[in-house]
Amino acid sequence: MIKKNDVITLEITDLTSEGMGVGRVDGYVVFVAGTSPGDVVSARMLKADKSFGYAKIEEIIKSSDMRTSPDCPVFPRCGGCLYRHIKYENERGIKKGWVVENFRRIGGFDVGDIEIYSPSSPDGYRNKAQYPAETQKDGRLRFGFYSTHSHRVAPCRACALQPDFYADIVGAAEDFLNKYKIPAYSEESGAGLVRHLYVRHGVGSGEVMVALVINGDALPHSDEFTDAVRGAAPGVVSVMLIKNTEKTNVILGEKSSVLWGKGGITDTLCKMKFDISPHSFYQVNHDGAELLYGLAAKYASLSGGETLVDLYCGTGTIGLSMAKDAGKLIGVEIVPSAVENARENAKNNWIENAEFICADAGKAANMLADSGIRPDVLIVDPPRKGCGADVYDAIGKMRPERIVMISCNSATGARDARAFAEIGYKLKDIAAVDMFPRTGHVESVVKLIRQ
Repeated sequence: MIKKNDVITLEITDLTSEGMGVGRVDGYVVFVAGTSPGDVVSARMLKADKSFGYAKIEEIIKSSDMRTSPDCPVFPRCGGCLYRHIKYENERGIKKGWVVENFRRIGGFDVGDIEIYSPSSPDGYRNKAQYPAETQKDGRLRFGFYSTHSHRVAPCRACALQPDFYADIVGAAEDFLNKYKIPAYSEESGAGLVRHLYVRHGVGSGEVMVALVINGDALPHSDEFTDAVRGAAPGVVSVMLIKNTEKTNVILGEKSSVLWGKGGITDTLCKMKFDISPHSFYQVNHDGAELLYGLAAKYASLSGGETLVDLYCGTGTIGLSMAKDAGKLIGVEIVPSAVENARENAKNNWIENAEFICADAGKAANMLADSGIRPDVLIVDPPRKGCGADVYDAIGKMRPERIVMISCNSATGARDARAFAEIGYKLKDIAAVDMFPRTGHVESVVKLIRQ
């Protein structure tokens, strides 16, 4: 029986979406962080339950062909990336395997070899960054990212997932705050002023927003802060303060004010213009979103006269990107502010065949079904927990010809696809989209047709 502190030798054969390598000793499953399929390691047991345990690397006896040297000084201490020790082409294959296996094991679908789509580069894709602040042991305020499973900040200016100029903005903000000895917020005591630095930019427009999240009403020497961040990078059109005085780990507060420029930025996505405020939902991977939406449109196969219903529509980006090819678009979203943004986005892009309903997806779907609205195509992009039984029932009533489902969790996506199969839909096409390279996330997109 394997016990805590035992040193064992095992071959890593798989990888979890949490970044843990998987090995087995006589059927006993051991998870080891920082490993790659193909590694043979000596590992010390940290925890040993009855059927599985966790261990840490003592020595890499044989290195996998998938392994590469991490190119980030704070990996793996920072919790943002999980797979910087693995070559990206191998990461893509692993993620594709997760989707295939989940649809086989959970959904009961033999999908064979599927395509996985990804942007041209696995780096520099994040158009939004939120840097927590922390006062270091030397007394200086530093921005960075939370370490894995903690709220300890790993100081980091230059993150490979973000554009290079973000580091210049972070540096300028740090230098300003340390010059005037403005303290970082402490989650433990509730004291201190600066909570987060928030940066957003429009890939298509080039516009940049910089905001400081503070535990108070004002920032000392705010004009100098504005000058510092404006001088750090081209394209800055918005400098803001966001007030959050709650003792919470929620990043943004509800109140914001403009220090200089506009109250947000604009960007173009799928040839449409979007206004983006600090609180707006907007895909953090611009090029990945265009890939994803393009694949969804291909699966929707619209010809110009169809009724298109977009459940869980958020700010409407997916449905609006297809509206020009549909007869009518109906979007459904439970968050009132998102519905307002969706209506504004339709207006700003001169889309007149769209309407948006603020309601729970299941209730709205039932309401549409009861009123006799039968969509030709249904787009469903649920949260990670997937759809509920009420959504299955309502879709069964509406009986759309085609369902296009985007899932950020292929396990719940496979479960949902199985539920749709049980009400008469056949899985026709499936693909994966790696919207977030180097992390444990991968999207699946499926097309189901009514039998």
